[in-house]
Amino acid sequence: MSIVAVGFLAYDTVETPGGKVEEVLGGGASYFAIAARFFSPVSIVAVVGSDFKADDMRLFTDRNIDVRGVAKREGKTTRWHGRYHEDMNMRDTVALSLNVLEGFTPELLPDQCRADYLYLAPNDPALQEHVLDQVLSPKVVVADLYDYWIENTRPGLAKVLERIQILLCSDSEARTLTGEHNLVKAGRAILKMGPATVLIKRGEYGVLQFSKEGMFAVPAYPLEEVVDPTGAGDTFAGGMMGFLARHGRITESSLRTAVVYGSVVASYVVERFSLERLLDLSWEEIDNRYREFINLIDSHHSRWTTQ
Repeated sequence: MSIVAVGFLAYDTVETPGGKVEEVLGGGASYFAIAARFFSPVSIVAVVGSDFKADDMRLFTDRNIDVRGVAKREGKTTRWHGRYHEDMNMRDTVALSLNVLEGFTPELLPDQCRADYLYLAPNDPALQEHVLDQVLSPKVVVADLYDYWIENTRPGLAKVLERIQILLCSDSEARTLTGEHNLVKAGRAILKMGPATVLIKRGEYGVLQFSKEGMFAVPAYPLEEVVDPTGAGDTFAGGMMGFLARHGRITESSLRTAVVYGSVVASYVVERFSLERLLDLSWEEIDNRYREFINLIDSHHSRWTTQ
């Protein structure tokens, strides 16, 4: 089953302790779509400027990602400049220029309105509601949070939370949304706001999953080196939702498997700058790391339960 991903495309400048890249392809929709396409067809809804490179658009079309919903406007594509600290869980936004994204209202194509799986990247809740109003009867809607919208559009966000099935957020966003410092309390408080499942992303510490069936914790895949964490959350979302769309049924078991696959694909994207690692990634590599990861999780679990 195909996924419609409503997000944004951008050109990023990224500084990390390991180096710097300038004007590279980024934006949440890029990471999400290139991760999800390993599992399921993906269709992007976004906007780019007249400066968006044809070669970058081919990165999507060469991988059978549908870009009919990418609007092209006069002006510049969105730009973001981020700088990471030595602790790469922390970063500063040096500059953000929305450019053509400012004032853009997503309009879905007729076949996109019939989508079973919808992904809403962080955005103004009013625009997310506008998208939700266009989709006829989606099976699963996944939305991602961002601090700005929690702090500035709380009433609109509350309406969106009542209309989605799965919410993705970081640990700091979960705390801001609920006022609870303890993440278990925060996860359970968010469930009461509407979503059936809440996934709290904790960077190098993994993911916490909350649902009415209980709580599930997945560690991050251990890596010797992280080069660039940009897009890791979007990549996780793409792998996770891609698996759900391919599986076709949402059960507690399929959700947990989806979370592990999302974590595996995200573990690859941070190995290099921008989308470099995702672009040469193979399904065999994903599958092998998935099996390694499952063995690792099982061995940790059995070690704890036998102590």
